Amino acid sequence: MPGQRKRKAQQRRESEARRAARQDGRWERRFATQDQAEFRAYVHELLRGGDLRPEDVRLDMLCGRLTHPTTHVVSVWVSSIPYE
Repeated sequence: MPGQRKRKAQQRRESEARRAARQDGRWERRFATQDQAEFRAYVHELLRGGDLRPEDVRLDMLCGRLTHPTTHVVSVWVSSIPYE
């Protein structure tokens, strides 16, 4: 496809810029559940509030096996730089 190399390079640059901007902070776990419906409802309410940007929310699915069930985790980016 024409321009694919440029697009990928641009995406890589943007990703590196976001990563560099996030140097001061940490991911804070807000919610964990084994119920997928409860997980979706929490994420919907969290993003609907408008206080957080979608890129400040991380959704993880910790895949389980027979002895450990699958767990869904919601983490939020917390900046260590105080707001003024």
